[in-house]
Amino acid sequence: MAASRLPAWARLERPRAGDLGAGISVAILLIPQSIAYAQIAGLPPQVGLFAGALPLLVAAPLVSSPYLQTGPVALTSLLTLGALSGLATEGSPEYVQLAALLAVLVAGVRVVMAVARLGIVAYLMSEPVLVGFTAAAGLLIAASQVPAALGTTAPDGGVLRQAGWSILHAGDGNAGSAALAALTVVLVLGGRRVHRLVPGVLVAALVGLAVSSWTDFSGAVVGEVPAGLPHLSLALPWSQAGSLALAAVIIALVGFAEDSSISRIFATADRQAWSANREALSQGAANLAAGLSGGYPVAGSFSRSALNRHAGAETRWSGALTGALVLAFLPVASVLDALPRSVLAAVVIVAVAPLVRVDRLWRMVRKYPVQATVGWVTFGATLLTAPYVERGLLVGAGLAIVVHLRREMRLRTEIEVAGTVIRARPRGSLWFGSVPAAEEALLGALAAHPEAEEVVLDLSGLGMIDYTASLSLQRLVDEARAAGATVRVEHVPPDARVAVETALGPDLVAGPDPDAHPELPGGWRRR
Repeated sequence: MAASRLPAWARLERPRAGDLGAGISVAILLIPQSIAYAQIAGLPPQVGLFAGALPLLVAAPLVSSPYLQTGPVALTSLLTLGALSGLATEGSPEYVQLAALLAVLVAGVRVVMAVARLGIVAYLMSEPVLVGFTAAAGLLIAASQVPAALGTTAPDGGVLRQAGWSILHAGDGNAGSAALAALTVVLVLGGRRVHRLVPGVLVAALVGLAVSSWTDFSGAVVGEVPAGLPHLSLALPWSQAGSLALAAVIIALVGFAEDSSISRIFATADRQAWSANREALSQGAANLAAGLSGGYPVAGSFSRSALNRHAGAETRWSGALTGALVLAFLPVASVLDALPRSVLAAVVIVAVAPLVRVDRLWRMVRKYPVQATVGWVTFGATLLTAPYVERGLLVGAGLAIVVHLRREMRLRTEIEVAGTVIRARPRGSLWFGSVPAAEEALLGALAAHPEAEEVVLDLSGLGMIDYTASLSLQRLVDEARAAGATVRVEHVPPDARVAVETALGPDLVAGPDPDAHPELPGGWRRR
């Protein structure tokens, strides 16, 4: 097939001048971040590097957004820790294999989403749930890095307890580690204030390596980072797939919501088209590459994608170049052996700080108290269930569904009585769960007005009537008839007319409303 006949997404553009600089800029940030995020997941540093190499090369030809940068991210790392906790010892070969299997399972979920064209789920994640979850997850991730940043050895306990203990006993920690952590924060944040492209993370890493190598630094360091390329393998603990299935679905959905948000924001800013299904496919391919090459689940990174865009990326080649640079770095990865852990801890804290948006939850309290409750419950449940944070997300999602159903069941029915005619006008969405509310209002009106001889069901106030709801209408008609009244149905929405007539019969349903489609200026009609 000629290249011109390929779909637009399948055509690989030629690399442009801005792609090289953008790819280098992101790789400089990705290499230390990959090691830091792998530690959040309880994995050895080389696993993070593997997750930042081949997955980017595989995803690049498939991504919808030219700016989307894939790889290890903080939220996915925390979810990976929760999924694998209790199944194997952190950092052990069994643990590493389980992480790779989890990536393959996440890939399967993403590919199914793409093939079934379920990209719409990107829009269905409840905002209060996501805000509450990400705020709590960001707080947990930052707290997990506090002991390393201060150079303390906290006693066993929860993440928040260890962080609190470390802060209270900061004077007993390693002064050099704490100083390097503080300097890292200054360099990263200060570099951003100077210019978005200033590589503050790289400068901090180089300073940390210099201090560790040329002084009597006594703080903790990364340790041995095996040099060498990843080996592709299907030898994974497949018998454990069932234990990881639910976590894979959650990681796929949470990660996909982030990927889609990134692509959607940039596409809107640049007035470009994007495809949620393509992003699902690209990230599915990336996770498959991560699992088969000894990595762990990956997703799109907002900070690295933003850097990619600001650094001048023009095509999808920028992501491929980033992956190629990380791959080229792997044979010399041992140069990071002496990198202080406190530097990596500070890099993580700075990266996840924007996630802790508790202020958004407070603002919800005043305007949307019910939604705020969902967000705060998700926030609290996520903190309480750590490290199994996916359980907190499930609690929040379940509460959001309950709140939604409760709201949908609140069907208001206006009753008007004129002589012997009762006009009932339900407002809202009519479905089998909300029909009882309309039934109660109509029966109450019939009881209050025994002289009524006719009931008119005015359906103009309904936003939705599915077939199941139209069958439920039949019960209302039967009950009105049993009370000795005749029934007529008016103003049926055009989209629901066939379903209503099928359920009630055409004799009960009045003809089309002549005002249902009033003319609009310029000859347009309402649709």
